[in-house]
Amino acid sequence: MPGQGKAQQHKGRGREPQRKKQKKEKSKAEGGADEVVELDVKTLLENNKRKSEENGEKHTDAETSVSVVHEGKKDSPFPETEVTVSELSSTGEGLALSPNGDHVYVVPFALPGETARVRIYKTIKPKSYSLTDLVEVLKPSEQRDDSLIKCQYFGKCSGCQLQMIPYQDQLQHKKRIIEKAYANFSGLLPELIPAIGDTMGSPMQYGYRTKLTPHFTQPARNRRQEHSSDAPEIPPIGFMMKGRRKVMDIEDCPLGTDIVRSGLKNERKRVAENLQQYPYGGTLLVRESTKRVERNKENEALPSTDKVIRTTFPEYVEEKTYITDQNGISVEYVEDYQFHNIAGTFFQNNNSILPSFTGYVRDNALHPEPKPDATPAESAAAAKSNPKLKYLLDAYCGSGLFTIVLSGTFRSSLGIDVAASSIKCARENAKLSNVPNTGFAAADAAALFKDVPYPADQTLLVIDPPRKGCDTNFLNQLLAYGPTRVLYVSCNVHTQARDVGVLVEGKNGIRYDIESIRGFDFFPQTSHVESVAVLTKAIETKAE
Repeated sequence: MPGQGKAQQHKGRGREPQRKKQKKEKSKAEGGADEVVELDVKTLLENNKRKSEENGEKHTDAETSVSVVHEGKKDSPFPETEVTVSELSSTGEGLALSPNGDHVYVVPFALPGETARVRIYKTIKPKSYSLTDLVEVLKPSEQRDDSLIKCQYFGKCSGCQLQMIPYQDQLQHKKRIIEKAYANFSGLLPELIPAIGDTMGSPMQYGYRTKLTPHFTQPARNRRQEHSSDAPEIPPIGFMMKGRRKVMDIEDCPLGTDIVRSGLKNERKRVAENLQQYPYGGTLLVRESTKRVERNKENEALPSTDKVIRTTFPEYVEEKTYITDQNGISVEYVEDYQFHNIAGTFFQNNNSILPSFTGYVRDNALHPEPKPDATPAESAAAAKSNPKLKYLLDAYCGSGLFTIVLSGTFRSSLGIDVAASSIKCARENAKLSNVPNTGFAAADAAALFKDVPYPADQTLLVIDPPRKGCDTNFLNQLLAYGPTRVLYVSCNVHTQARDVGVLVEGKNGIRYDIESIRGFDFFPQTSHVESVAVLTKAIETKAE
């Protein structure tokens, strides 16, 4: 578990102190679900072995546990067994030790302390774990509250993992996910990792998703009967079934906003009536778009329909519609800023948490967030301890979210993105929000430091990369440039931890200290958590 104190400043010159755990060279971690589960399994097995040895118990080697893995119905290709769940993995699945303590069962929709009957469908012997289906909870945990479940598909659909857990418990679990990510992926000594902040909750725990992408595959029978007069078979349209490479038919998703749920129903009907347009299947898009119009008697009297939902506010009428064209333009409001985006491209899918999220980023752009019990003098001293930053460099800027919402804090801001279409939207969004001190450029983020127009000692760098994180070339260029402050926003805390470890280790005398790490719950009811890591440039030391 990460240490509870912040990293110490290493002052002076000479040989730098050790910051990394001693470990063998290995390929770059990708932070995918399989890798995350394997590390959780490995940690559980190691902790159990150590505990057994401390208690003087004999630990059985892995070879003797093979028969335990296959206990249950011996004549069945998918044997069943009874397990007791030890802990919850970072992917939201229960982990249960075998009786011998040297094999782990991965159990979906199960909680720590629960006894359950499971069906084993795949065993990964080299990694000492088995994947299972939950057959029945025999002894439920006190934490389980099935009355909280609002989806008829929960327990089969792969989309959600945590609906049976009280929301505050979900937030605690997501804090633990970040702690484990930094322990497993950063390679840093515990004392260099500050205590992880409490996960910021979402104001809406259901009805928050502004985008859904259901998909379907045409049955072979439909393709064979392409020219037949027989009615085609309507395939399942929805999301993947848990533990299967099979689409599950989903008529409704309570995570979606009201207009997105309405759009899902309409799109399902449209596809069923036009199956011939999809010879092999496809992925659908249902994305919310928002329009604010002047309030008057005429538009206030207009009713809502299944294609537009109207809500009257003191200053305007808000119209929610949905877009199904990947190349269409969706409109969203964040604080008082308006954002136009290409519907099929990335934009945050939970508008309810966005104001708190962008506010947190803004509050931490120039100085640390004040401690809750800090005096005014302490808060002022903390602010003065950082050099005055004048410039913002926003890598992976997309349609300009951070460049624009932070623009009032800086003399000048520059957003970079590889997609020219996103840069076009970003420029339009800056005009719509009247933020003239911003610029945008289409360029590969890995090469953006070649011609940076800002002095490093006066620059904040914001990075918000895709799930795979930053590549080695990008991190090396970042270290060579050496901005005073870095805000790393991530949708994959595991690759974030990996990359932050590289920045803390440093190169050629430039390295960073971690000031703070905090999670944000953009996706309640799921095991997904996003994270913001704030880093400050350490005092430069002589390169080794």
